[in-house]
Amino acid sequence: MISPSKTQHLQHPFFDEYKVQVSVKRDDSIHPIISGNKWRKLKYNLAFIKQQKKITGAISFGGSYSNHIHAFAFACHQQGIPCIGIIRGEAGYADNYTLTWARHWGMQLHFVDRKTYRRRHDSDYITELQKQFPNYFIIPEGGSNELAIPGVAEVMSELKHQCQFDTLLTPVGSGGTLAGLITGDEEHNENVHKLLGVAVLKGADYLVDEVKALLPEKAKRHQNWQVLTEYHCGGYAKFSLEDAKRILEFNHITGVDFEPVYSGKMVLALLNLLAQGYFNAGERIVLLHTGGMQGLGGMIERGILTAEQWPIPLIDR
Repeated sequence: MISPSKTQHLQHPFFDEYKVQVSVKRDDSIHPIISGNKWRKLKYNLAFIKQQKKITGAISFGGSYSNHIHAFAFACHQQGIPCIGIIRGEAGYADNYTLTWARHWGMQLHFVDRKTYRRRHDSDYITELQKQFPNYFIIPEGGSNELAIPGVAEVMSELKHQCQFDTLLTPVGSGGTLAGLITGDEEHNENVHKLLGVAVLKGADYLVDEVKALLPEKAKRHQNWQVLTEYHCGGYAKFSLEDAKRILEFNHITGVDFEPVYSGKMVLALLNLLAQGYFNAGERIVLLHTGGMQGLGGMIERGILTAEQWPIPLIDR
């Protein structure tokens, strides 16, 4: 059983200057391995698998440094569910920081080239996989499917009892987290909040449709949400030295560690929006920290970041 994550008030000179109150919902602290939105999206997927006698395992997709694959491998190990990872890249990546752990927890790795990986949403490819692994349940990349929504929606029910706020910011990769938040806001709050998703990849206008497709019918009444597509810092997993320095400075001032691929881009969006006068004086803002800190291991391994500045959470084998 994983307990609700806490909320933490943040102090920063910018917040005083622009007269806003900012807190962070610490989903990164839910669990040292399956932290953040990863556990919330997997929770009911894995529960469904365990309820179905004919299903003997699970399959999902990700890159060779994927936070989702890392969490998926451990969660399946913990629940006693055999799992397979369809990995974009070459077999040589099997010994990297992320996939070494995935293999340690029992995941079978199947490497595919980029052309094949692009078919991961195609019905004919899914059918091929289902024939190859007939008793395995297929979870989409990032864990974003119908079963993911109620898990993420619980963020809003928790926040209802933790703090009052006007606006919530979250990083967006596949759209499942934002869809879950919209659903939870519609379900658990009398007055809906402003929900801002910060797209972490380039050319992400399509995410609006992805989010809408994941929404249950009742949640489609919620209109006070938006995907911000201009804060991707150059594309998925891309960021400049200046971006990294700004995130590190924010980490130092607030005492909370954010990484530069997901939550850090949300931080940069917040700072830029403040400077643009986007928020009203007195506005109460919540940042959803969606975890992903294990991804630092791969970036340090490749020399993109240094371990002295970016602490990786310790993992107990």
